[in-house]
Amino acid sequence: MSSNQSNVDFFVIKALEDGVNVIGLTRGTDTRFHHTEKLDKGEVMIAQFTEHTSAVKVRGKALIQTSHGELYSESSE
Repeated sequence: MSSNQSNVDFFVIKALEDGVNVIGLTRGTDTRFHHTEKLDKGEVMIAQFTEHTSAVKVRGKALIQTSHGELYSESSE
């Protein structure tokens, strides 16, 4: 692990329902989807921002925990 990576915060996404989508968005002049995961209720994903990922979109009901606090996303229904 490089020294740059050791200072990067991780964030946690816990699905509160089946079918929660976690979508990674690219960095740069054109923002694009580059990675998608689907989580079922109770599944947890631990992630971090990288040189390629500048944003993450969460679709569905989930708990999101970061070093800045926690929040809940709502179901799209």
